[in-house]
Amino acid sequence: MGKRVSDTELLRQIAAARRRTARLRRTVPHASAVRYDRRHGHVAIALTNGALLGIPVDLVDALRGADARDLADVSVGPGGVGLHWEALDVQVSVASLARLALGSGVLLRAAGAAGGSARSAAKSAAARRNGRRGGRPRKRADQNA
Repeated sequence: MGKRVSDTELLRQIAAARRRTARLRRTVPHASAVRYDRRHGHVAIALTNGALLGIPVDLVDALRGADARDLADVSVGPGGVGLHWEALDVQVSVASLARLALGSGVLLRAAGAAGGSARSAAKSAAARRNGRRGGRPRKRADQNA
């Protein structure tokens, strides 16, 4: 049986989750509207920050070859984090569509999250300790095979 949580603690956690959600809605773009553009063959997504994202349907495996009428039956999911095609029984996250269109490296750089570039006292101290132990182990030739 799992750990029991008091009503007070549960209410505190709910309030904290609502604050996190509100902060994310202000700082991270979400879908506010979506439509299928038959003429250009892409899904047009309006984001909460005013940006528009157009994704060619042929880039999305689950949508490739679908009937235009089914593609036009698209809606924004709860919270604006995903899109839903009822007739096709397909759900796709807006983030995955953006990665598909832009590549994950572009999104990471845009978010300021270039891998390994975070700076903190704890990370610096860990790097110094690792260096005193001889640093990162060398790769052996048989590991690359």
